[in-house]
Amino acid sequence: MSTEDAAILHEQPATPFHDLDHYVAIPRVSGLALSPDGQRLVTTVATLNSKGTEYVSALWEVDPAGERPARRITRSAKGEAGAAFAANGDVYFTSARPDPDKEADGDPVSALWVLPAGGGEARVVLSRPGGVDKVMAAKDANAAFVTASVLAGSRDEEDDAGRRKSRKDNKVAAILHSEYPVRYWDADLGPAQPRLFAVEPGPDQEPGKPRTVDSAAPLKLRNLTPQAGSRLREAVSVVSPDGKTIYTSLVKPLPRADLRSVLAAVDVATGTLRIILDEEGMNFFPGPVSPDGATLAVLSESDTTPQQAPQVKLHLLDVSGEAGPEDLQPLAHDWDRWAHPEAWLPDGSGLLVTADDDGASPVFSVSVTAGVARGSVTRVTPDAAAYTDVVVSPDGHSAYALRSSYEFPAEPVRIDLAAGDVTRLPSPAERPQTEGSLERVETTAADGTRVPAYLVLPAGASAGNPAPLLLWIHGGPLGSWNAWTWRWNPWLLTARGYAVLLPDPALSTGYGQAYIQRGWGGWGKAPFTDLMAITDAVVQRPDIDESRTAAMGGSFGGYMANWVAGQTDRFKAIVTHASLWALDQFGPTTDASQYWLKEMTEEMALENSPHLHVEKIRTPMLVIHGDKDYRVPIGEGLRLWYELLSRSQLASDGEGRTSHRFLFYPDENHWILQPQHAKVWYGVVEHFLARNVLGKDVPLPADLGL
Repeated sequence: MSTEDAAILHEQPATPFHDLDHYVAIPRVSGLALSPDGQRLVTTVATLNSKGTEYVSALWEVDPAGERPARRITRSAKGEAGAAFAANGDVYFTSARPDPDKEADGDPVSALWVLPAGGGEARVVLSRPGGVDKVMAAKDANAAFVTASVLAGSRDEEDDAGRRKSRKDNKVAAILHSEYPVRYWDADLGPAQPRLFAVEPGPDQEPGKPRTVDSAAPLKLRNLTPQAGSRLREAVSVVSPDGKTIYTSLVKPLPRADLRSVLAAVDVATGTLRIILDEEGMNFFPGPVSPDGATLAVLSESDTTPQQAPQVKLHLLDVSGEAGPEDLQPLAHDWDRWAHPEAWLPDGSGLLVTADDDGASPVFSVSVTAGVARGSVTRVTPDAAAYTDVVVSPDGHSAYALRSSYEFPAEPVRIDLAAGDVTRLPSPAERPQTEGSLERVETTAADGTRVPAYLVLPAGASAGNPAPLLLWIHGGPLGSWNAWTWRWNPWLLTARGYAVLLPDPALSTGYGQAYIQRGWGGWGKAPFTDLMAITDAVVQRPDIDESRTAAMGGSFGGYMANWVAGQTDRFKAIVTHASLWALDQFGPTTDASQYWLKEMTEEMALENSPHLHVEKIRTPMLVIHGDKDYRVPIGEGLRLWYELLSRSQLASDGEGRTSHRFLFYPDENHWILQPQHAKVWYGVVEHFLARNVLGKDVPLPADLGL
């Protein structure tokens, strides 16, 4: 090896997690679609653009047999997403890339493209000024559908295009509302509203004839839900195998600015929309339709009250006739997990579901066969991993899914449904190397309840070299640390020598309804004491340094970090991201007040509000917030920052100096999505922790300009 080669090798980081530039450049796999004949899998891979400022996605084909390497099948600067197989094997997808057959006209919008099953170039088959959001296709019929937005007052597609042009030309951004909500997560709602459209042959194609992507004739849209108003926002929709019916959730406005989700059936031939499930205090969402089209899997979620946590249940609905509430049958209601229906077995005998379960999210099979076995649940995947995007082969012998855990990000796998064996398929993205170890740990709370967690240890942690500990608190709060995350990735901190503790306290999913209920309405009680109990247990380990600890969290985890700051000074530093601070203020200003205000009474909110304990805070805090965060509005971060500086025991001096810090993102939301901002996030966190936990000076990111 030459001296130059040795120098280059020496400069390479030990793992991608030792260098933020390498970390943000790791390809990210998401979504999975299976062709009707079971011979092709398509997934989406997001990679960093040449400027390092955004992720661009492309479609890749994965061999279900695992014999051929993955291959890229689309490429453009704008990227592609949302793959769906047509019954003939064509691949529909959406992209804002330019149409090679037309000159660019105005700002690019997402159009509908088709990649022929027999090979050849993809081409645009549908483009409209308002863009195309999502594509769906029937499994057994030549029928495709899209979700796309129209301006509320538009009569037809031509009128919609004219109205959009007028708003743009006149630089009008105003939105007039008449109902709630007005924004969601990071998006202002309106004036456009989503609609379901049938994709049909254009004027130069004969109805009933196969659509040929070789033809220059475009396809056209038929609005199936012209009177839907705003009721299809955030809807879950599925298509029957024969393409004759779309089942969809609808938002139903209620008095006092409340709402709930009802279940509707849309007849594709006539455009008739019929409500089939509507029950007070209950929300309904469609799952997949059985292969024979006669049964719909349905998920229900009960409204919360200050005293009662939500309950999520699985049902079967007979849709062979005029389906109604009397046709809804419970399925596996004795199973104490929150199931998410994924796919039917081809013979209709069972339903594959995923569910959080003790630090994992396995695949389960639920029997739907009539008789004593109906509703029986069998775990299919044995490993401690999280599975999503489950699809089933036509012969029913195998399923395919994306699998991740804290050891690796999402990757495609094949599941033997009889044996439960899981085989990695050749992935478009290599599994990144990590350095350190992952352990499952637990303790017992004061009330006798088991409190589990993951502990990620840095390489070299030992009794002679104990690691500083970071307590990471998950958001939700209805969630679990069980799958790979790009936004809160523990390996970035273990690469800096920290141990990271990932607990599932009260309110976490995957441990039964009682585990959720014991923290309901009392965020500062059981969830807090569970976190302290598992921290107490872990710091007793000889490979953990009890004198150097910090706590971190985002969203609900940020709330809990704020609560921890006002209850104990055991930590050297606290990082709070997108966090709830004053619960009396948060409730009416979040984007979903109708949900929050059913979760706690005013008295309960005050009893659990961190802002009432600001005078007791003596731990340095790093506050992080995005201005476009509508779920936890920026007012929470601004008030927290002011009150820390003016009222905490680490208040600033007369010249404004303080140990607290505020990292503000004017153009980010609840999540820090832009890769350059993610690097700043981790860089500032590392600087703050090093100074307050390790007593070291790590430079701030240069792009901060400080």
